[in-house]
Amino acid sequence: MDMKKLMKQAQQMQNKMSKMQEELEQKTFTATSGGGAVKAMVNGKKEVLDLQIDKDVVDAEDIEMLEDLILAALNKAMSEATKEINDKMGQMTGGMNLPGMF
Repeated sequence: MDMKKLMKQAQQMQNKMSKMQEELEQKTFTATSGGGAVKAMVNGKKEVLDLQIDKDVVDAEDIEMLEDLILAALNKAMSEATKEINDKMGQMTGGMNLPGMF
């Protein structure tokens, strides 16, 4: 395989990966906790976009439970985002772990 052809293939793969990264960054991931009492939404950049808390779960006497529900919903949404990103990038790279991609 000549170097010119190899470079062209590498450029094509880089373009595909960049496009996939852009698509993943625009995707949203939503998770709930407490039977839907807390709902968190993050994007593929792992930024929190929205957090909704059912007023019935707010109890001034039990802030710790509310904090736990918020953390659970956020962690689940982040985990779903990470899993999809890793799955998509794994498909693209044939399972090679390329540091710094996400």
